[in-house]
Amino acid sequence: MTDADELRSRTRELLDQYPPASTDRLDFLRARFDAGLAWVHYPQGLGGLGAPRSLQGVVDAELEAAGAPDNDPRRIGIGLGMAAPTILTYGTEEQKRRYLRPLWTGEEVWCQLFSEPGAGSDLAALGTRAVREGDEWVVNGQKVWTSSAHLARWAILIARTDPDVPKHQGITYFVCDMTDPGVEVRPLRQITGEAEFNEVFLTGVRIPDNRRLGAVGDGWRVAQTTLNNERVAIGGMAQPREGGMIGAVAKTWRERPELRTHELHQRLLTLWVEAEVARFTGERLRQQLAAGQPGPEGAGMKLAFARLNQEISGLEVELRGEEGLLYDDWTMRRPEHVDFTGRDAGYRYLRSKGNSIEGGTSEVLLNIVAERVLGLPAEPRTDKDVAWKDLAR
Repeated sequence: MTDADELRSRTRELLDQYPPASTDRLDFLRARFDAGLAWVHYPQGLGGLGAPRSLQGVVDAELEAAGAPDNDPRRIGIGLGMAAPTILTYGTEEQKRRYLRPLWTGEEVWCQLFSEPGAGSDLAALGTRAVREGDEWVVNGQKVWTSSAHLARWAILIARTDPDVPKHQGITYFVCDMTDPGVEVRPLRQITGEAEFNEVFLTGVRIPDNRRLGAVGDGWRVAQTTLNNERVAIGGMAQPREGGMIGAVAKTWRERPELRTHELHQRLLTLWVEAEVARFTGERLRQQLAAGQPGPEGAGMKLAFARLNQEISGLEVELRGEEGLLYDDWTMRRPEHVDFTGRDAGYRYLRSKGNSIEGGTSEVLLNIVAERVLGLPAEPRTDKDVAWKDLAR
């Protein structure tokens, strides 16, 4: 089994052969992938070495110390955190070899075509249809809240392939080429003034059957792998002490004593402690993840992430007083990623409102925690055994 010393040796060999200072960034990332140092727990030939996931930090530390480029994970987060683990679990060998390398190097950006105007919290009620014609599927429908669709080459897509069975059973999972005819991306301007989200219209889009992930009708089970990984990616990200929003508020508190009040001090202390608890819980979750697959615990972390971001950003606006009401730029832009720490307090306050919606609404995640983590009785579901086509709309 690969150990830490061997990984250090392999990493140093990579650095010797491809010195970061004189090697093109993309060439270095491709070489890192081919050396099995992209995600060490993936199989050999797919960016990994079959090593324990916990040893990824050994590689990352060596590369960071050498000034090696990263793959801009914020820009390609959907591919890294959601598409890749799903492809690894359900993809054919041909699919894995086609998609994973350019996904990890950032050559191909991914987006997620799941939510719809009438199927957000109740995702299984989705109505986008995929009808088989020979070796192709013809897809028609509309998706919404699609981050990075304006940048993406590929999308992970779920569509209804059988309306005559209950809603969870008639869904199939596909990989959609965002450059294909019939795919239209329209920006959705948000409360921040920007449009990182999009709505996507699919009109007669033809997807070859060899871009299907999992069995026909098994898309809901495949989607659970995506969603579990999404929640871990959002709520369980690694942070240093005072990383993220709490760091911005703490910095202002230290540098601007004239803004302090006793009441704000008490709130800041409470949120600082809660941010630390969330940080350590995220570390524990990542350690559990290193030993297996993510479970529903990621839902709890994502819940905490949303609540903390909203409360911390609200405190920051109050702390800054009139300054907190300012906003840097309402220009309509289509950014490549969300930047919570690189913008001002107004942006953080407005953008954090979306945290309790994206990646699963807080209301739905509370149900998941209650039923799958705490083992409480499930809510009554009268539509569980009703064919999708017979559901009331």
